[in-house]
Amino acid sequence: MATEALALDPKDPRAPTQAQWDAMTEAERALWMAALPSDMPWELHPPEGDSHRGSKDTAREALIEHFRRKGRRVYVSSELVTYYPGQPRFAPDILAVVDVDLRPRESWVVSAEGRGLDFVLEIRSRGDVRKDFEERVERYASLGIPEYFAFDCRRGVLWGWKLTTASARTYERIVPQGGRLPSEILRLELMVEQGRVRFYDGNAPLLFVDELVVRLEQLVDGLIDARDAATRRAEEEARRAEEEARRAEEEARRAEEQSMRADGEARRAEDFEKEVARLRKALARYEGTEH
Repeated sequence: MATEALALDPKDPRAPTQAQWDAMTEAERALWMAALPSDMPWELHPPEGDSHRGSKDTAREALIEHFRRKGRRVYVSSELVTYYPGQPRFAPDILAVVDVDLRPRESWVVSAEGRGLDFVLEIRSRGDVRKDFEERVERYASLGIPEYFAFDCRRGVLWGWKLTTASARTYERIVPQGGRLPSEILRLELMVEQGRVRFYDGNAPLLFVDELVVRLEQLVDGLIDARDAATRRAEEEARRAEEEARRAEEEARRAEEQSMRADGEARRAEDFEKEVARLRKALARYEGTEH
């Protein structure tokens, strides 16, 4: 069995080399996948406080929401333990891989996934600056990760590197364009704003979750205001309609009274004419009697 020749070192667990992986059966690969830890020891990956956590969380959430709305199959995660064949494990602050299944993962095993990471963003809030801006530059390039960005929270510095060819294993610095660092992998641009890494899609900034919440609250408030205004308008229209109905009813009542008065006048006129006719007849009879 191929796994008999492999030993998982609990102090430095590593995925098998690609040659060893290729020689395994599916059952043996499953055993190795189950044995690989999905966490990092504190001494290799210590917590770095709120500034580090906040920068990481806002960047990840902004990217996930952006790709969801764009309909792009870009897997984005943070501090996901990653295993390259035969290499020490690591857990980038932010990682992205394009055109893969967007399923939950406990780790990223390159041999099992069939590909490595496409994009990495590391965020430094304390510790040795050389780790992110020198050591990882060399390591990530040697692993063939196409793009690597490093952000120093304290200094507000953001640098980026990329491999210029698929076979290259040495990074070149990404040159800022208009104050932003372009990412060909993400099809976005990065820059520092208000102490955080901001992503841009053209001239449109990717909103952070707290900004989205504010926008949502403003939208809800606007809808409530519009509803209240519509309710007030409807109530005012109903009031005016009611007043118009009352006025119409009053006009009808007055018209009916006028009609009744006119009928009364007509009856009185008719009675008067009858009385005049009666008197004329009586007068005629009287005059005839005298002659």
